[in-house]
Amino acid sequence: MVQSVGQGYVTVGDEDVRVVALRAAVSRLRRQLALLPADFPDRGIAEDELADLAAMAGHGVPEAPRLRRSLLLVAGAIGSVSALRPGLTEVRHAVEQFGAPPRR
Repeated sequence: MVQSVGQGYVTVGDEDVRVVALRAAVSRLRRQLALLPADFPDRGIAEDELADLAAMAGHGVPEAPRLRRSLLLVAGAIGSVSALRPGLTEVRHAVEQFGAPPRR
């Protein structure tokens, strides 16, 4: 592991570990959602936003505001599906590694 001087993030090889963690968390939640037999009204929104998160993680270091927006949409779409709560929490933790939201 190498800490990039002046940038404050850790890399493994050429990859930012935050991006690796985000990609893994999103992938796990997408699989959990795909295996969920129950249908709910906003499932399509959750699937689309998770696909967007995966795409962002696949193209370098994503912008924190876009990550937070997608996370909010996924959380709202999943709602109270308790089976997905651990996966959603993992994605939230991965998104938080890109920086806290601006203070108001």
